[in-house]
This record gives sequence, structure tokens and C-alpha cells, in this order.
Amino acid sequence: MAVTDVKYSVGATATGGGRDGRSKSDDGALDVTLAVPKAMGGSGNGNNPEQLFAVGYAACFLGAMRFAASQEKIQLPADTTVSTKIGIGPRPDGGFGITAALQVHIPGMDKAEVQRIVEKGHHICPYSNAIRGNVDVGLEVV
Repeated sequence: MAVTDVKYSVGATATGGGRDGRSKSDDGALDVTLAVPKAMGGSGNGNNPEQLFAVGYAACFLGAMRFAASQEKIQLPADTTVSTKIGIGPRPDGGFGITAALQVHIPGMDKAEVQRIVEKGHHICPYSNAIRGNVDVGLEVV
């Protein structure tokens, strides 16, 4: 496995019941109340780890695509979007697993060129690299 040359790290602490509790970054910039989603039998009165993962993955993937495009001297339009859908459920062999689906929209670009940028972004994105081989990830150009 390749060793990562860390340029930034962040810490966080979870308290309470985990999915029913609170999580806070060590620098205090992020402080969220967590609640189990209604679909999983909870109150839904807070955020959940899947929402946080979805937001982080969307932002990271968009940044990775912008980086990939810049390597080719391409500037992506300001209204480029990445939307994520993160699913959670029981695995047949026990425990729980997640799925990820990403939709990419780059207005004004040829679909084949967008697909190429998406594939390069998927190779660059740290979230994609962290879950590759462990999570089903769908990539869709819209």
C-alpha cells in the first residue's frame, strides 16, 4: 500500500449514543447533533453520518474533478455540480454496508469529455480511493 504524504489532518470526537449523540471537530468549526434517521427507526431530529459522508464526498469529488480538468488546462464552469446519494443497510454476511451514487453535471461540455473528467476525478478523489473495492459506487453523467 502506498504511503500518504499527509498535508492536513483533522480530529473529531463523538459523544452520547453514537448515532444518537453529538460529534464535534477538534477545532470547533463543525459541531453537529446526531440522530438516527426515521427510516431506521429513529427520531430523525438531527444529522446522521450518511448525510455527513454525502456532503463530504460531493465536495471532495467536485474538487478532484476540478483538479483533473486543470491538469488538462480545462476550466470547469462555476455551475458544475456533483450530487451524491449514500445508502445504508444490512449486509448479507452480517453488519451494515453503504452504497454511493454520484451524479455529475457539467453544463456546456461534451458528454464524452465530461465522462473522461469524471473518471480522472474518481481516480484522484481521496473518498473514492478510501472506499474503492469496499463500496459499490455508481457514477452518472447527467
